[in-house]
Amino acid sequence: MLNARLKLILGELMTAETPLTSTYLANGLNVTSRTIRSDVKELDHLLSKNGAAVQSIRGTGYQLSIQNDRLFRQLLQNTFQDEFSNPVFPDERILYLLKRLLLTDEYLKLEDLADEMFISKSTVQNDMRDVRKRLKPYGIELEIKPNYGFKLKGDEMKLRYCMAEHIFPKRETDVDIMNTRISILPKEELGLIRQTILDRISEDQISLSDIGLNNLLIHISIACRRIRKGKHVSLYSEDVKDIMNHKEYEVAREIVRTLEEKLKVAFPEKETAYIAIHLLGAKRTAMAEINGDKMENFIDEETERLTQLIMDTIERKFTLGIKNDKELKIGLSLHLKPALNRCKYGMNIRNPMLDAIKANYPLAFEAGIQAGAVIKKETGFDIQESEVGYLALHIGAAMERRKMSIPSKRCMIVCASGAGSAMLLQDRLRAKFGSKLEILGTVDYYKLNQISLHALDFVISTIPLPEELPIPVIKVNAILGGTDLAKIKHILAAEQELAAKYTRKQLVFLQKSFQSRDEVLRFLCGKISQLGLAEAGLEDSVFERESVAPTCFGNLVAIPHPMSPHTDVTFWAICTLQKPIEWEDKRVQFICLLCVEKDNTSNLQGMYKLLGNVLDDQSMVRELLKCKTYEAFMSVFRKNSPNHSFFG
Repeated sequence: MLNARLKLILGELMTAETPLTSTYLANGLNVTSRTIRSDVKELDHLLSKNGAAVQSIRGTGYQLSIQNDRLFRQLLQNTFQDEFSNPVFPDERILYLLKRLLLTDEYLKLEDLADEMFISKSTVQNDMRDVRKRLKPYGIELEIKPNYGFKLKGDEMKLRYCMAEHIFPKRETDVDIMNTRISILPKEELGLIRQTILDRISEDQISLSDIGLNNLLIHISIACRRIRKGKHVSLYSEDVKDIMNHKEYEVAREIVRTLEEKLKVAFPEKETAYIAIHLLGAKRTAMAEINGDKMENFIDEETERLTQLIMDTIERKFTLGIKNDKELKIGLSLHLKPALNRCKYGMNIRNPMLDAIKANYPLAFEAGIQAGAVIKKETGFDIQESEVGYLALHIGAAMERRKMSIPSKRCMIVCASGAGSAMLLQDRLRAKFGSKLEILGTVDYYKLNQISLHALDFVISTIPLPEELPIPVIKVNAILGGTDLAKIKHILAAEQELAAKYTRKQLVFLQKSFQSRDEVLRFLCGKISQLGLAEAGLEDSVFERESVAPTCFGNLVAIPHPMSPHTDVTFWAICTLQKPIEWEDKRVQFICLLCVEKDNTSNLQGMYKLLGNVLDDQSMVRELLKCKTYEAFMSVFRKNSPNHSFFG
């Protein structure tokens, strides 16, 4: 059977597109290269009996080879079917401890927890420090009683929110919730609650998204469990009266009546109000049934004002060209109403897509952070990271719409070889670049001064042009060779040299031995300030942004930046590390501190696209981490020109 470390190595090899070195694996697992070599030998021996092998490619690294698909699949099923039962790595152990603490009202002894997880008491004590950190946002404390152990202490409503966040799978569907290993209630009772919700919202014509339905199912299940244990939420009387005036309270009462009868659980008035809060926070207008003009009738004046303020702020800070997107305005407005209800009652909403949004749409996520700052300033409500993620989805969709509407580049072909070769050139260009390139026709050089150049973006010519034109001229061979295509590609998406534009040799620091996030950030901010590139307060602003939501995006990459611009130009300060460090909930080894100029009016989409390429490309990150000189570092960027558009 595979032990935990061998499982992790196998997982890495299965997802890698290129061979992995022992150094890369050692850094990821926090062990020596020698240990990895020994582990790989053991893994190869085990895999050889199960239809696979680990190939060692000299000078390149290790690669997984599968010879018998059926045998290998069987091994995977046996190996990964019960991951939770034996938590090994820090994140797994912390989640295990949280679940154990949340699912009991009794004290838990340190020795018992250590025995359950097959680890030392001192390791449990260390893990409890991280457990405290995870509990802090909920205002929940870890109470310690000598000779008794640990127990959670906090507001009942916040305890329930914490349970919803940590007990259920992150990317859950209602099927996942019904089948989760650590169930809040028996499966039949979960099914009954789900059906009751569906019956009531259908009858009362309340529209819920899938995520809204899942949230409601989770919270009602937790409420049932807690009420049976004699634990009830406490709400202010004024809040209960306010909630009772909403239609959702009546729906909640109907749900409660059914559940009281079928589950034999008595729901006090405040618990009914608690369910109504979740309905208020989860409902949405059934957009499919209403056209755009009528939709605006659903948006009150205050929500419309707040939406407009958000859109104006985003446009001023990011110049995304989406300020007049009507769909964005309606989408944000309809989202804000339930979101503000959630904030009003201190409710958290789960966002199973959060990591994917942060990794795939970081620019939209940054715009979401700014939207949250506007909401806080106007309403006083703190906007959680999961809410920011939903705002970012609306903004990201508008960015995609904008991208689709960007006109193609217009050009004219100057050709001296006759109509036949001009047509061949034109057809090859159309086949290669499609809608990105609009060819207005071909022209002889002597007629070039007779056409208006202001309607063109550039000229493609098969001959050298003696005079300088007011627009770029790309000289190509009539047969259109490989380098010619590259020149045109470059002007259509001029991003290949963007890395050079934003990178400065004196702000690239390779193979450093820093041990923590704070150490790296202080170092980079200090270097920027020493060069006189930033005004005072850069470091504070960078840490302020981290406190809102961590800027680590997976793939060992973090892209920290200040909350607001502190520099007159846009540039990067880059640091790579010898070993990964813990950065909130992820491991990080490549750090790019991004400074965007004040009052930015230039289009930075290309730059964000390039950074998005780094985030998405594992082999590129591995190459960058190996670099020991600035020249080697830049050459990696040049050969990996961007072909993704995750930043919009």
